[in-house]
Amino acid sequence: MKRNAILFSILVILLLTAFFCDLFVGNAHISIRETWAALWGSSGDAITDEIVRNYRMPKALTSILAGASLSVAGLLMQTLFRNPLAGPDVLGVSAGAGLGVALLTMLNGSFLYPIISTLGSMAQVIAAIAGAALTLLLILFVSSRINDSITILVLGMIFGYVASAAVTILQSFADPDSLKVFVTWTFGSTSNVTWNKMPIMAGIVIIGILSSFFLQKNLNSLLLGEHYASTVGLNIKSIRIVLITITALVTGTITAFTGPIAFVGVVIPHFARALFGTVNHRIVIPATLLSGGILMIICDIISQVTISNRTLPINAVTALFGAPMIIWIVLKRKKL
Repeated sequence: MKRNAILFSILVILLLTAFFCDLFVGNAHISIRETWAALWGSSGDAITDEIVRNYRMPKALTSILAGASLSVAGLLMQTLFRNPLAGPDVLGVSAGAGLGVALLTMLNGSFLYPIISTLGSMAQVIAAIAGAALTLLLILFVSSRINDSITILVLGMIFGYVASAAVTILQSFADPDSLKVFVTWTFGSTSNVTWNKMPIMAGIVIIGILSSFFLQKNLNSLLLGEHYASTVGLNIKSIRIVLITITALVTGTITAFTGPIAFVGVVIPHFARALFGTVNHRIVIPATLLSGGILMIICDIISQVTISNRTLPINAVTALFGAPMIIWIVLKRKKL
């Protein structure tokens, strides 16, 4: 118990440290003293205050929310499907969001585009949410009629492949400008969320995360298999629908606002279990939440490294962290 308290304290300190470090890093050179002054008052320069308060701070908060929520969503899917490589995008929700954005960018020149373009920066967000919502409805329809979780998992993956195939076809017909817009979105970015957008994203994500805390007992029952869970009175079909809905809402929302972010939701639950030496969700959920936020904000800091006056795509940075971890997970299970 004391060990867990110490570990949680360390994670909280690391998260806060990483958060403030993220505020100090960026293309514009701003000293630590100026950044601190801008946070708590005024640095004496309006441009510096604007960068720190209205660009770096929402970007850092978005990184924490994205990492925490995707990691918790990945934990829910790994528990539900009892698959160590399941992630928040395993049901094709991210691919559905990508299809929504692809359709939007390929509408350029159609009679609908002038109407959609009036939405400004929210156009991509709304398109991604619409695509994710459609995928969610398909998954829920399947879940209400199929009892086998593995079949649902396979069908979810198929939905994702179909959406990805549709995106590829659209790309082959796209003009270079539209294609560039879409490819840039697929890089992922936590800098697109302004204070005006933050309440929408944070509201949905926080509700999803809080909901998972109320499901700890049910999730622990699922660890022993659906048959055991049903014998102790758990309604498997209902809990499955709840977990899928939470995961889809969180994943779809984050993807809509930041673009696709890979690997974080797969590797962090394993890290949390290994760090605390338990699979008890009462411990693992908050550990996953904190660890996901830390990893994501570290990746955001690394992505600020400029190469030829360009920053790194955060999706590539998370992949560089996540891919070796997944290899370790596979090799470890093979030994077992």
